[in-house]
Amino acid sequence: MSGDGIAGARSPADLIAAARAGSVRAAGRLLTAIEGSRRDEVLRLLEPATIRVVGLTGPPGAGKSTTIAAVVSAYRSQGLRVAVLAVDPSSPYSGGALLGDRIRMAAHIDDPQVLIRSMATRGHLGGLSAAVPAAIRLLAALAYDLVVIESVGVGQSEIEIAAVADPTVVVLTPGAGDAVQAAKAGLLEVADLLVVNKADRAGADRTVRELRAESDVPILTAVAADGTGIPELVAAIDAHHRADTVARRAARARTQILSLAYSRLRAHPELDALAGAVAAGRCDPYTAAELLAPRVGGLSAAVAPSADPPADAVRR
Repeated sequence: MSGDGIAGARSPADLIAAARAGSVRAAGRLLTAIEGSRRDEVLRLLEPATIRVVGLTGPPGAGKSTTIAAVVSAYRSQGLRVAVLAVDPSSPYSGGALLGDRIRMAAHIDDPQVLIRSMATRGHLGGLSAAVPAAIRLLAALAYDLVVIESVGVGQSEIEIAAVADPTVVVLTPGAGDAVQAAKAGLLEVADLLVVNKADRAGADRTVRELRAESDVPILTAVAADGTGIPELVAAIDAHHRADTVARRAARARTQILSLAYSRLRAHPELDALAGAVAAGRCDPYTAAELLAPRVGGLSAAVAPSADPPADAVRR
């Protein structure tokens, strides 16, 4: 068996068929593959498909994983097949992901209609794993109805979650100055919905007032541990999804493309040599940037649609 976990008796095509039939293990092996060197091999086998993506972020200790577990329960009660991608900081030693999120979501471990996966950021900026867009495409092709993403919750870097999720839910807890700190960290910039979790604690009302002074997005309260406020949160998530537009989807895609392109440029084998040349005065940074990412002629033609879409498709 290869390190990517798909070699051996079962081919990627066999694993895709098994995962579509309900095998969580097969889906997990495919996710392992797309985090490794065989991503393109798997993606080439997938037909285009769409899927709902909900993102949750917020500072450590806000109760994101507990909130996700409650939200998953709500969607499972609707009969939806749900995947959870918990994106954790990479271990500086092993590159692996932390498993705390799986522990908090233990209620769903035995449900074959729920897939829970920890993914390591592996140094990718923005708070999400570089493999997340591929994972979303895979899960869509495997007929999951909803992907819930929990990002690492480290402040400004969380902006990237807005590139893949609709809506982005920011979870906060009551506390002196929490709303102001969230604003300073950039979390309120990405929020489509704000949730004050652990709202049975002292200071919850004050936190809600502070948030209303800082943001004009809907603000909800919840006690995720006992399910209080979760039906209202799910209703707000669904309402936001129904209000999505083509322009908003294009904006998310633009951010996603730029983020992945930036990650590739940071790993470019010539970057260090170019930086050394600029530092030594042998090259200016404008020329170096052009050498690192040259303009590509004909790009517009390469991505243009081959034919005009039907009028009813445009209206949708």
